[in-house]
Amino acid sequence: MNTKENITVVWLKRDLRLQDNEAIYNALQSGKRVLLLYVFENLLLKDPHYSERHWNFIKQSLEDINQQLVNYKTKVLCVHADIFAVFNQLQSNYKVSNVFSHQETGLLVTFNRDKEFNRYCRNNSIEWIENINNGVLRGLLDREDWFEKWENYMYQSQFPLEASKEDFISTEEIEKLSNYFQTSDLCTEKDTNFQYGGTTTAWKYANSFFESRHEKYMFHISKPEASRTSCSRLSPYIAWGNLSIREVFQKAKDVKENTQNSRHLGAFVSRLRWQAHFIQKFEMECTMENASVNKGYHKLKKTISEAYRIAWETGQTGFPLVDASMRCLNTTGYVNFRMRAMLVSFFTHILWQPWQEATHHLSKQFLDFEPGIHFPQLQMQAGETGINNLRIYNPIKNGQEHDPDAVFIKKWVPELANLATPFVHEPYLMTPLDQQFSNFELGKDYPKPIVDIKENRKKASDILWNMKKNSEVKKESLRILKRHTIRNRSRMLRDE
Repeated sequence: MNTKENITVVWLKRDLRLQDNEAIYNALQSGKRVLLLYVFENLLLKDPHYSERHWNFIKQSLEDINQQLVNYKTKVLCVHADIFAVFNQLQSNYKVSNVFSHQETGLLVTFNRDKEFNRYCRNNSIEWIENINNGVLRGLLDREDWFEKWENYMYQSQFPLEASKEDFISTEEIEKLSNYFQTSDLCTEKDTNFQYGGTTTAWKYANSFFESRHEKYMFHISKPEASRTSCSRLSPYIAWGNLSIREVFQKAKDVKENTQNSRHLGAFVSRLRWQAHFIQKFEMECTMENASVNKGYHKLKKTISEAYRIAWETGQTGFPLVDASMRCLNTTGYVNFRMRAMLVSFFTHILWQPWQEATHHLSKQFLDFEPGIHFPQLQMQAGETGINNLRIYNPIKNGQEHDPDAVFIKKWVPELANLATPFVHEPYLMTPLDQQFSNFELGKDYPKPIVDIKENRKKASDILWNMKKNSEVKKESLRILKRHTIRNRSRMLRDE
């Protein structure tokens, strides 16, 4: 009777890299040959938060990993299936002793899947080891010493890839194994509108940022056009794990010590901390995916308007900066933080729509969709946390301040490109004679504003400020602060 070989499996998720990957490092210490696995799961392929741009980025990332694995005579087994069917088949060919992966702060569907997979492993005598991901800790009741623990994690040595070809299941074996599965074609069409996935490309972005692009980081961070160059643009590579935050953190610290632009890199590092802070918050409050973290806002009811939602999603609201930002996001998968905040604020305050109605469209468009950032930020910008200052962004004022020459607006709303700059920001101020001189007709060439912004802004402000005084909102605010307030908050904010 043939005895099945004992192997170790690394289940890759949002950690699509070889370096500083604790799951891979630990698997290589197991003394058994290692199979690297990525599963295009049906539950995620069908999930409304994801879109083709995400799967293309993942495929590009896996292609990049496979290129790096050529010297090790192995590759990632990439299959299209449910995770349980995959392991049932693997168990027919091998004896899977261990599975290594990272702790995923994901959607409810992945959390439920992980609970089922944990039961599956127990029933099949498989040891599943989940490693800490980017310093986010599971099972915390409060934030006591969280910042110190996170920072200690960031300063620890990275996990190297120390392996030989004998450590892995060979390429030839994986190709034979592939016959039992519906494998996934990793080829993607070239689309220069989107950032290309993979660690190799990630380091090109990182190196150019640390070498020179960071020099105007703080000056351009809020500007919709200039930020596209002066910001790091590393968010998709961090979201999908092409780079670990520790790799980026340590690189930033090293460069910061030897540059005259240390304040800019200090500001950048502080945003790495805040990114981890929000993911940790979501890890501890996973109900935020569907409902406001502050239960006092559950009683806030808004009438859903399909017409408003479609106008907002397609960039046809009649407010130029809003429309330019949405069209840019839809086309490229990226706008800077301020424009993201403005899009949510406009939808939830000016259009007075529930933030849940914005969830799927934005997640599908953000190339860097990260659940732990997505839901806390949606609620914060919607003013439904009870602990953050209420900010209702004025898109006209933001356009005049951050895109004064309307470069960004003209690029993404070309129907306004030939107007005088003041009218690009506020085309609805044009008189009939102005429109005639410009060969432009408001309502035909570009939409009239779909709402009265002053009236709706006041309505939203009055309702939300009054709700902050509600006893249940106050009670919940205290609970949230007690659970999530970070000791040494001032140090976390400080540029070091």
